[in-house]
Amino acid sequence: MKIALLGYGKMGKTIEKIAIERGHKIVLKIDASSDEYDITQADIAIEFSTPKSAFANISNALHKGIPVVAGTTGWLEKYQEAVAICEASDTAFLYASNFSIGVNIFFEINNILAKMMSSHPEYNVSIEEIHHTQKLDAPSGTAITLAEQIIKNSDKKGWKLGEATQSEIPITAQRIENVPGTHTVLYQSPIDTIEIKHTAHSREGFALGAVLAAEWLVKRKGVFSMKDVLFHQ
Repeated sequence: MKIALLGYGKMGKTIEKIAIERGHKIVLKIDASSDEYDITQADIAIEFSTPKSAFANISNALHKGIPVVAGTTGWLEKYQEAVAICEASDTAFLYASNFSIGVNIFFEINNILAKMMSSHPEYNVSIEEIHHTQKLDAPSGTAITLAEQIIKNSDKKGWKLGEATQSEIPITAQRIENVPGTHTVLYQSPIDTIEIKHTAHSREGFALGAVLAAEWLVKRKGVFSMKDVLFHQ
């Protein structure tokens, strides 16, 4: 498989290492400042750049019929545009806020717990996330996904970074040097606390998941999620 890396920061370099170990070839490496390149030499693109450049990278590849695995967060106001371009171009697109296999299992647990807690209003729910200081957006896409799952299964109307109203889920975001990613969902009542937590130890879990997603997506058409990769083989 010939891969174009759209974004060549720490994550891009880790993806490169794992992809080569799995027998793939990196044919293009683009940093965030690049605006002209030939994407058509690749079988698939993996996009981990910046919120500012993500949509341009994604739409350029999709317009040219190149499937895209996208992991950049902070650009999702244009997600439906990307979906429309994918469908019009008859190619494939997969976005995930987190490609870690462990995090995607964590998403499933969060969804189940949210359903169970929906009938217990005495518990106040909140989310905490910690990432490295180079992460450009806050809260993380993973924290937003967790919040959206809870909202679908509760009477909460939305989420808020920092102090929130009773109808919102408060999210706390910290940036600490050399922390790959930690996410905690807490349900607190006057008598006890229920907590689920995922702690990443390195970027390799995210990078491996992105490469696995690319391997799965490259021969398909349509719009998918990481759940399709892991649970609908």
